[in-house]
Amino acid sequence: MQKRHALRVSLLVCLTIAPLAGAAELYRYVDDKGVTVLNRQGVPPEYIGKGYEVLNDQGRVVRVVPPAPSREEMQRQLDEQARASSDAQLLRLYTSVEDVDRALERKLAELDGLIGVVQGNQQSLRRQLTGLQSQAAESERSGQDVPAHLLTQMERLREEQKRLDKEIARYQAESEKAKTGYAADRARLAELLGSTP
Repeated sequence: MQKRHALRVSLLVCLTIAPLAGAAELYRYVDDKGVTVLNRQGVPPEYIGKGYEVLNDQGRVVRVVPPAPSREEMQRQLDEQARASSDAQLLRLYTSVEDVDRALERKLAELDGLIGVVQGNQQSLRRQLTGLQSQAAESERSGQDVPAHLLTQMERLREEQKRLDKEIARYQAESEKAKTGYAADRARLAELLGSTP
């Protein structure tokens, strides 16, 4: 009859059982040879990840410890949790796709305002630089060297212009990023709400 069983079962019995042990538990697991093992001492560390069962003294399963998930499964679970968290936050922020559209409009208006301020500063710098260049030209026409402080001021203004150019480029990049991000939020919210994007 034992030959008919698909799995061999080996039973390891402890030779010494502590007298204070109440209800004895058995641990059932499969070893690396595919043999189902019953053990009163527990599951060896190398087999814990494969999952095991805990049986009571009548041989009934009282607890099942499932196998540890694979890396792919773990990553999938983490991705699902992140998606669920993101979806919950999206539903807290917006009640309709129109809310997303309005939020994008506000964000773009804010960035346009910041770009406008920087462009205003650039105009002011250009006027200052034009004035300093005019003074430098006057000095040269009168046969004098351009004062060092004038050259230094002009160089500082040019550096400031470069910095403001970078700032405008950064705000423009933020604007494009916002459009992409809000479009994704809009599409996902429409999916969650079951409406048309």
